[in-house]
Amino acid sequence: MREQTRIATQHYTQARDWLLASPYYGEVLSQALMSSTDVTETQFLREYAWVVLNSGFREAVIRQRFDYISLCFCDWESAASIVAAGPVCVSTALPRFRNVRKLQSIFATAEIIDKCGFSQFYERVLPDPANVLDELPYIGPVTALHLAKNLGFDVPKPDRHLIRLAARFGYQTVYDLCVDLSDATGDQKSVVDLILWRFEERKFAQRRGEPG
Repeated sequence: MREQTRIATQHYTQARDWLLASPYYGEVLSQALMSSTDVTETQFLREYAWVVLNSGFREAVIRQRFDYISLCFCDWESAASIVAAGPVCVSTALPRFRNVRKLQSIFATAEIIDKCGFSQFYERVLPDPANVLDELPYIGPVTALHLAKNLGFDVPKPDRHLIRLAARFGYQTVYDLCVDLSDATGDQKSVVDLILWRFEERKFAQRRGEPG
């Protein structure tokens, strides 16, 4: 084992040991068991909204508001139900989440899926998730990978925490780091991503004086 991999693996093992004893264990288990081929329309709409709303915000902030926003968008029952409700979805969510462009992007994505049908849309996603998801409103190259991971594809996302961590251990990309750790431990790349991200986010929370 290369020295670079050995040091990164030691850090990952520490992160995994912490997480397995933390309240986030269920989150990691869900990620490990998730299948990208079994995604429902409701699940897709929920995960899309979660990723869009979280972009540029702290997860804790969105988590406090997400249940309310979900109700405003028909609890993600279907794209058709959101489209039928019209701009009411956006206007009722706006008092709790003031970024109207993000809320409008959720409605716009529901319109896209309603127009072609979820099955037909998702058939395009399965063979090429990053590029097809990147076509959706308010989704870019990084958030496309975030959404793909949340839908069960075995991909890591290059967010700010993992970019810094990869550089710290001498890797050029987050993907290289997660592939190396996946090969060394047998864990999925998406699970490696989640464990490292939670571990790093906990450190930042502690620096802010929050429980972690």
